[in-house]
Parts: sequence; structure tokens; C-alpha cells
Amino acid sequence: MRTTGIFIGFFDATVLCLIWLTKYTVDSIQLSAPEAVTAAYGGSVTVACQYDQQYRENTKYWCKGAVYEFCVIVVKTPKNRPNNRSLISDDKEAGVFTVTMTSLRYSDANVYWCVISQSGRNINTRVRLYVTHTVATSTTATTPTSASPTLEHDVISWWATLRWILFILILCCLVSTHIALCKENTSAATISL
Repeated sequence: MRTTGIFIGFFDATVLCLIWLTKYTVDSIQLSAPEAVTAAYGGSVTVACQYDQQYRENTKYWCKGAVYEFCVIVVKTPKNRPNNRSLISDDKEAGVFTVTMTSLRYSDANVYWCVISQSGRNINTRVRLYVTHTVATSTTATTPTSASPTLEHDVISWWATLRWILFILILCCLVSTHIALCKENTSAATISL
């Protein structure tokens, strides 16, 4: 009876790992942006967040903070109400929303998130902004060019493969532990007889 409970616990852990692995792979395909952008102090930066066409009518926003769950919204569609130094626009035909930040300060250097609002958990991707002391007028981070989608797809594919390898290793460890416990229970039952 005890081994059945242990087996169910291992099964639950395995299913949760599988859900986690596939969820992050799917999100990265639905929304993409540069991992990091660099801009000069006093200059401006434009970041393009490319999304799947199924989200063209969803609200998009740009928020600031190292942890997504606690980030502060900087700008948000559809009303396109810019704050004093940031603007967001959504090109629904191209499937890209862009955020422009102007008059950059050193305090603007942080982690930002491109976010698509939806029921349940929002889709998001992380962008790191670096502000340098170099004098420049503007920096633009665009969506991948025709040569870049292959590279981006390779990166996504590599992470997806690594996650599956880790999943299989965890599963093998769980199965090995289960077998060892079953043998131990069988040995204990034989000794007590």
C-alpha cells in the first residue's frame, strides 16, 4: 500500500515537470524580443516584440522589474497613453508591438518585459536594457531579419531539447528510486517472515 502512494507522488512530480517544460517552450514561440539592448545615456531605444497573429486583438504592455510577477507597467495598449518618456504602438498586420523609451537615464537600466495579456497566465518575454555613458542619439533593437529567424529557432530548439533531456533524466531517477524502494519493501517483508 505504501509503494502505491510513493508511485503516485513520483507520477505527480513527473507530470508537473512535463507541464513546466512544455509551457516555457510554447511561450517563447508565441512572443519574441531581443534578450538585451544597449542604449546611450540621454538617447532613446526602440524594442520590437514580435507575436503570433492569434494575439493581434489582445492588450500588450511593457513593464519594468526583475521578476515578472512584480513588474510595474510602463506603457500599455490599446489606448496608447504614453508616459512622459515611453510610447507603445501595435502593428497588428505585422504582429509586432514596439516600445520606444526616450531621454534615457542610468536608472532606466533594468529588466523589462514584453507582455501579451490573456485570460489565465499572460505571455511574456524578458528584455534586459543597458544604459551606457556613450553619447548617442538613438539605438534601435528590431525584430529578427530574414537570416535571424533560423538562429532564433535554433536557440528555441536547443532549449527545448535540453528540457526534454532533463525531463528524461528526472524520470529515470524517479523510476530507479521507485524500483529500489520496491526491492527494499520486498526484502523487509521476506525478513519479517
